Amino acid sequence: VQLQASGGGLVQAGGSLRLSCAASGRTIANAWFRQRPGKAWEFVASIPWSGNSSEYADSVKGRFTISRDNDKNTVDLQMDNLKPEDTAVYYCAAKTRPGWYPGGPRLNYDDWGQGTLVTVSS
Repeated sequence: VQLQASGGGLVQAGGSLRLSCAASGRTIANAWFRQRPGKAWEFVASIPWSGNSSEYADSVKGRFTISRDNDKNTVDLQMDNLKPEDTAVYYCAAKTRPGWYPGGPRLNYDDWGQGTLVTVSS
């Protein structure tokens, strides 16, 4: 499937942003990853098609919420209480072939969208 991410921008620490990922078709599961400046890729959150569970990285638990709307084929990431260390390019990912399990790594997913930049100022 093709994925289109949107919603990035500049926000002050403590603020909120909502990222959205639009998929061209049905997926088994979706996730958000991020790449901070000079750092390796990092799993952020995942959610299966059913939406009845979710997985989060420890660094974002309690601040980020992943959700999906299967009628619209969208997956959102609500980011609250943002911190400067959340500054990164965020990527949405999709699993379309069997064999998914909650969470990362990147190989767990088949399709990727372009990144959207989130900058959190202190």
